[in-house]
Amino acid sequence: MATIRELLQGREVWTVQADQTVFDAAHEMGRRNIGAVPVLHGTNLIGVFSERDILLRVVVERRDPHTTQVRDVMTCDPRIVGPEDSVERCMVMMKQHGFRHLPVCHGAELIGFLSMRDLLLHDLDEKEVEVKMMRAYMAAGAE
Repeated sequence: MATIRELLQGREVWTVQADQTVFDAAHEMGRRNIGAVPVLHGTNLIGVFSERDILLRVVVERRDPHTTQVRDVMTCDPRIVGPEDSVERCMVMMKQHGFRHLPVCHGAELIGFLSMRDLLLHDLDEKEVEVKMMRAYMAAGAE
């Protein structure tokens, strides 16, 4: 069973600060093609800012993205997972709570950020390996 630590190897974590404007954060999210980011106050994780937050808390509420700070529209107190948690546990947590992103922390330190897409792609890769092994086994038995 794969752990989150294995999934995070070699990946950079991009974050925003709570006092950044929604416009600046959204602009960078678009440039990086990402749908959510962890929000820090200094070095402390305090929230997650997502496309959904932009839609529901900025656009729908007609806030000015140039003056609204991320802290005013982010999702506060996100659930977190640890580097030794399993991919399966993270997928279940996301499904149960209806979110698509999870910060990964080791103690108080943010070490990664996962999306549902990351987990699904990993799961697909594992399934592909299993299918190849089954095919090889079946081919060896047919000889």
